[in-house]
Amino acid sequence: MAETKARGGIAKPVTPSPELAKITGSADLPRSEVVSKLWDYIKKNNLQNPANKREILADDTLRPIFGTDKVTMFEMNKHIAKHVK
Repeated sequence: MAETKARGGIAKPVTPSPELAKITGSADLPRSEVVSKLWDYIKKNNLQNPANKREILADDTLRPIFGTDKVTMFEMNKHIAKHVK
């Protein structure tokens, strides 16, 4: 097997903030997996606005990550970026 090359972009493992870790766990994981776990949480807790599925309604766990009561699915990634290293 060839040496493993450093992975970049969406596959590069990131460390979640303590706020984000409440949803994803504290282990380093690829950004794609962070987004996937966030969507699982949103769907499990029925946090999509029924009138506009692109809108995510923040609960007490998501509010510290988003910094607001609701975001669109397109804004979500910029909020996640502030919570990973």
